[in-house]
Amino acid sequence: MKKIDEQKKKSSLWFKSLRNQICEELEKIEGIHSSTPSRFQRTSWQRDKDGSRKLGGGEMSLIRGKVFEKAGVNISTVFGELSDSMLGKIPGTQNSKNFWASGISVVIHPFSPKIPTIHMNTRFIVTEKSWFGGGADITPTNKKSEKSKKIAKLFHKNLKKICDKYDPGAYDKYKKWCDEYFYLPHRREARGLGGIFYDYLNSDNWNEDFLFTKNVGETFLQTYKKIVDDTISDQWDADDKKMQYHRRSRYVEFNLLHDRGTKFGLQTDGNIEAIFMSLPPFASW
Repeated sequence: MKKIDEQKKKSSLWFKSLRNQICEELEKIEGIHSSTPSRFQRTSWQRDKDGSRKLGGGEMSLIRGKVFEKAGVNISTVFGELSDSMLGKIPGTQNSKNFWASGISVVIHPFSPKIPTIHMNTRFIVTEKSWFGGGADITPTNKKSEKSKKIAKLFHKNLKKICDKYDPGAYDKYKKWCDEYFYLPHRREARGLGGIFYDYLNSDNWNEDFLFTKNVGETFLQTYKKIVDDTISDQWDADDKKMQYHRRSRYVEFNLLHDRGTKFGLQTDGNIEAIFMSLPPFASW
């Protein structure tokens, strides 16, 4: 087996394993707080070309529960040829249309306005070059509250640990990248309270890059479990819910106007429902 084929296999199997871990932990939380707990519903999809050639696919996992009003955990592995409009815009596509991409994407919209919305995705992409990308960021309803700042501090602290272990300068770089990426220029405001964002990661040590990417996923899960535990009993009222819908509207605007994953999915004929999984169940403007 070629080295790159082995890397593709390892990364895609990891994304599936992480998906299973996340779904299992979220279902456990639902089970604790509901007499009739909801479970993830999984839907497989295939990407094809004119109905004749299978070009990969993925699986959507979606739950609508008491704690998590809408949570989606999607995995996919797709390949084929890029459209002419994408050539040269992605590393390693100046001379070839061929691409392969595998990854996981998670967006959780809790019912309680006191539990923050959270997002995480990691991916491995292969063209004539190969690299990892991903990150995690948190969006509390009230970004200015002391509780939200405390939660964000824990979130950043745990992300910094894995960044420092990978590369002492990584956290500052990836935090800045996140702050710049998850910004709505038309609103002149950040989407949330940040996290980390990285792309085109290839240090010439694939195993170390892969380990870091795995650590992002595991740290996201363990930290969010702690955050949910710390906020699930917090009381809220109609004004908090109204603010939550307002915050969600900004989430929608970013994902439809600026999100790279949304654009990549649409430009590579991805599954529409999976692409728009990140959108909240309700929002207001």
